[in-house]
Amino acid sequence: MSSNYRNFRNNVPWLILFLEAVFIVLFYFSFSQGDESRSMVSYAAFQDVNHMVIFGFGFFLTFLKRYGFSSTGFNLLIVVLGVQCSVLIEGLFYFLLEIPHEGDLKRITKAAVSVTAVVISAGAVLGKTNPVQLILMTVVEIIVFHVSRRINSMYLQVPDDIGMMHVHLFGAYFGLAVSSCFSEPSPRSEKNASTPKSALLSMLGTLFLWVFWPSFNSVLSVDNKQKVTYNTYFALAVSAVTAFMFSAMTTKDGKFRMAHIHSAVLAGGVAVGYTANRIQYPWIAMILGLLASVITVLGSYCLQRCLYPALEIHDSSGVHFTFGFPAVLGGLGQVVLLIAENGTSLTRLGYSVMFHIGAFCVTISMALITGLITG
Repeated sequence: MSSNYRNFRNNVPWLILFLEAVFIVLFYFSFSQGDESRSMVSYAAFQDVNHMVIFGFGFFLTFLKRYGFSSTGFNLLIVVLGVQCSVLIEGLFYFLLEIPHEGDLKRITKAAVSVTAVVISAGAVLGKTNPVQLILMTVVEIIVFHVSRRINSMYLQVPDDIGMMHVHLFGAYFGLAVSSCFSEPSPRSEKNASTPKSALLSMLGTLFLWVFWPSFNSVLSVDNKQKVTYNTYFALAVSAVTAFMFSAMTTKDGKFRMAHIHSAVLAGGVAVGYTANRIQYPWIAMILGLLASVITVLGSYCLQRCLYPALEIHDSSGVHFTFGFPAVLGGLGQVVLLIAENGTSLTRLGYSVMFHIGAFCVTISMALITGLITG
């Protein structure tokens, strides 16, 4: 993908062979059957997540004309390696902490959800990294994400299904940290160019993500799966409507800009992931989807014109305002709902707010620090 690709071409098959050999050996010694009664995940739900990660994100990153095949092909490579690594890391934590193993289907579903962080990060460095760098980034990020999630679960009392929704936050800021270590392509370079065909394929990926996002948010929910699906759909619907509205309002000729719609229609699903199980009325999810879409469109203007040039950051696919900003909004929404639910108990409210804010701080700080080291 980058100009140094040829220097690493001969190393790619050997690195993949080495990693796969290590995975097979580790699976031989450590993999055991889980308790299927603790699974609570259907095969249809797993397939929804699998389609979303493979097809959705694979086509979502095809907007650069020079890297269409790279985005879809390398996305598959990242996913299949990342899922194996994620299952092993999760099994290692279960062994060290003496936690009963979950069902095999739930284990692989959690691994597919976890690898979403890596796919999001890959969007920030698209066109600037070669396959060797992407593979190494995948292994490091999967390990650090599981460590971050385990810290939030053990010490900050974050439920496992909510902690897993930090993939958007972690993936966005890890990718930005890695991207800051690479030089920015010239604005006139073909690396920044797109064509109508590449934009159309990218929008196809957005549609895949939009359709399967309710399953993504609800697949690991222990209770209230239908409520999570219901709230996620309405948040996505309002964010899509708002994306078209703001796209027309922010262009001089009043036309829709696919760059805005491509990112903003997904913002509601990201933001509501943290609070969908707490929301009692759909109008709350709709407000959250509207705000998420607004900050995505406005954030694309502010970041690309003001902040990125000053910090010398190049975000290839806009993961910051597509996933990062809506995730932060979702965290703020979670705090607001906690205040509304526990407003009469100040002691309980203080602890709950501190724990959730601490979880976000841990996730962002670990993503930025380890991303810079990885970059």
